[in-house]
Amino acid sequence: MRGRSASGFTLIELLVAISLMALMAALAWRGLDGMTRAQSQMRQQADDVLALQAGLVQWGADLDALAVQPNTSSLDWDGRALRLLRHDSAGAGQGLRVVAWTRRGAASDGVWLRWQSPPLSTHGALQQAWQKAALWAQNPSDEDRQREVQIAPLARWQIFYYRGDAWTNPLSSEGSATGSNPVAAAAAGAATVPALPDGVRLVLALSPGQAVSGTLTRDWMRADLGGSK
Repeated sequence: MRGRSASGFTLIELLVAISLMALMAALAWRGLDGMTRAQSQMRQQADDVLALQAGLVQWGADLDALAVQPNTSSLDWDGRALRLLRHDSAGAGQGLRVVAWTRRGAASDGVWLRWQSPPLSTHGALQQAWQKAALWAQNPSDEDRQREVQIAPLARWQIFYYRGDAWTNPLSSEGSATGSNPVAAAAAGAATVPALPDGVRLVLALSPGQAVSGTLTRDWMRADLGGSK
């Protein structure tokens, strides 16, 4: 009498089942990997948006805290960097800082940056920090790089001053009694310190491919003329 045939899967059936399981695992892994990549990209985009928003808030706060000192520039745009002198805290008399904003990098790969000095308490330290801010924008040292903060990728940017009921390029506007004549400026001494503009316009051309791209404009007006927006 023959024994009953053993029940179970054949080798071919096992191979087919293993192949299907391997295929399902691969598809599931690809799906999980895609979800992980998407979440990581969304987090990066959210971080980029927050960084840009924080940079714009800081920009307005720096201008709102502008400090005016005798025979000292409070705001200067040289075509590369915007330097300003601001109070170290919300209230006056708490010390001063020199702050600089610039764009660094190639035409297609630039970054918007902010630099600030330590708290300053003497006129000599203020002048030194003012010069250092200009050097930082051109050729930063390792020490200066430690004091800078990257804000956002930036293709290009422009600065305009509001004077005489019009927005003009700061390099072509006459902010002092001597205008742009360096000989007259040297002879005039303290009179060469430019008067503060009534407003500052910031125009950012954000790099393409980022969470936020295109052109962004932010106007700031002196507090006695209506504040920033």
